[in-house]
Amino acid sequence: MAHFFHRVFHLYYDGFRNMTLGRTLWLVIAIKLFIIFVVLKIFFFPNFLSTHAEKGSEADFVATELTERGLSSDHQ
Repeated sequence: MAHFFHRVFHLYYDGFRNMTLGRTLWLVIAIKLFIIFVVLKIFFFPNFLSTHAEKGSEADFVATELTERGLSSDHQ
């Protein structure tokens, strides 16, 4: 089993070491992941709790929202 993992490691290691075009593609992938996780997070997913809950009572705010929404959805 250890021999298998050793062979798999060397397969990928040699493949990445001998890449020419692949390095450019990995750079493009890294830039896309940066855009997805950092830029979109900043602009489209703001920190809701910091704007709606008081500092230190975030857990109480979440608990209240969950119970109120849970109760209101039971009556529909």
